[in-house]
Amino acid sequence: MGELILYTTLGCHLCEKAKPEIWPLLEPNRLRLKEVDIADDPDLAERFGTRIPVVGLGDPDDVCAWPFDRVQLADWLRQRL
Repeated sequence: MGELILYTTLGCHLCEKAKPEIWPLLEPNRLRLKEVDIADDPDLAERFGTRIPVVGLGDPDDVCAWPFDRVQLADWLRQRL
């Protein structure tokens, strides 16, 4: 089972809005959600600070940034899995 990384931070209301779009795609794609707080990593904070929520499969140069809906995220995943 792979990981879908949600780059987030404490109090991110858009991240909470993104989760219902993400959850239904986890099991069918054999993924588990891993939340990474960008505040804990200066490089990630600089890269994603104004773009979160952002999801990825591990390559920070290849991400799907908000705004996205379930269909857009499913398409993004389909192209990478």
